Amino acid sequence: MIGDSGHRRRGLPRTEQEAQAPTPLPPEGDVPSADTPAPPRRRSGLPRTVDAPVKHTAEPRAAKPDASEQTASERTAPTPRAVDHTEQAAEADAAAHAPPAEPAVSRRRSGLGSNPTPGPVSSPKPPPESTASATPEPAAPDSARARPATSAERPVAVSRTRSKTALWWAAVGIGGVVILAAAMVIAAQWFLGTEAGRNFLSRYPGQYEQPDAPGGYPWWLNWAHFFNAFLMVLVIKTGVQIRREIKPEAYWTPKWGRQRRISLTIWTHNALDLLWVLNGLVFVTLLVATGYWSRVVPTSWEVFPNALSALVQYVSLDWPTTSDWAHYNSAQELAYFVTIFVAAPLAIATGVRMSGLWPGDKPMLNKAFPVEWARAVHFPVMIYFVTFILVHVILVFATDALRNLNQIYTGQDATNWTGFWLFVLSLIVIIGAAVAVRPVLVAPLASLFGRVGR
Repeated sequence: MIGDSGHRRRGLPRTEQEAQAPTPLPPEGDVPSADTPAPPRRRSGLPRTVDAPVKHTAEPRAAKPDASEQTASERTAPTPRAVDHTEQAAEADAAAHAPPAEPAVSRRRSGLGSNPTPGPVSSPKPPPESTASATPEPAAPDSARARPATSAERPVAVSRTRSKTALWWAAVGIGGVVILAAAMVIAAQWFLGTEAGRNFLSRYPGQYEQPDAPGGYPWWLNWAHFFNAFLMVLVIKTGVQIRREIKPEAYWTPKWGRQRRISLTIWTHNALDLLWVLNGLVFVTLLVATGYWSRVVPTSWEVFPNALSALVQYVSLDWPTTSDWAHYNSAQELAYFVTIFVAAPLAIATGVRMSGLWPGDKPMLNKAFPVEWARAVHFPVMIYFVTFILVHVILVFATDALRNLNQIYTGQDATNWTGFWLFVLSLIVIIGAAVAVRPVLVAPLASLFGRVGR
């Protein structure tokens, strides 16, 4: 029902005809005038009835904010107003037929009421997530919020695990070597203290009677020794780089064969190999021409028991008495012989087989010397050279370092610091060369013999 003022109180029930006729709502913020009847507005959240009377008031109530702008606490809190028994009766009757109340977090759109006749109740629409009045969801437990590792994180975790495993095995290996070395020292000292050990040492002192040979260390031997160490360190470094190289920084193509293309690291390794072979050929030639070969080539089968005796003395930390200025002991003699006449030729042969110098159009030759054999032998030979260099340097410093360094670097059988400082200078040169062997410095030299590019 409509009063004389043309305004209808919001929240009061309407007649059946009014309930069936939809009335458009005015735009938000517009205030109806006295001459133009305003569409009735009802209080959000209250259902409508059919026969409930409407009470007229002279004063319009204050405008109430839209339900979409109210918070949950404002909607649930009661609005203070004058007591009206007619409204209370209508509200009680509506509450008896109304569906269950919605949760505090849900919302009803303003301007929509319940159906005039009982019917199926539609499910309330969930509030939008952007509404400020929505109740925040409780934080999920840590186990529920645990995010599985992404594909980018898995390699990092695997790499860390492998690094820890490698460090653990390295520590175990070092500890095992120390324990084994201590056990060998104790066993060697015990053996040499027995009657059998003393008899073995008196029969095989560690050096048999050798033929006359030139004594001392000539200048060419000292220089060949330095160049050999210099080139050997660079060869080993580039060899390790080849095995670990995935994508070369540059490639080298020879002038005489455009179809052949190798990495710049392989070219550097091959160039150093050629220089090392040239130095070895000069050394062996002078060794044979001057008669010094008899110092490194065994001339009696007694070299083997004497070499064993020398090894036992080394392990017992009681160094064998030798005269290096004239002859080597049997262990040294065998080590030098294997290094010069066995390991070096194997390294050269297997290196040539894997290089471009090997003729690839010779099926019979390739079948007689497969490249797989060359690869299987080449790397162990490099390990042998690394081991020989380490043991050689350790024994030089453990058995009268100043005298040994003077013999190697100055060719004098004296005990002073000259040979030591020459050794330090040579070590600086070798380390500097190892650092300088990089593609940016090697490329200009390699371009003289071919084309360097990416």
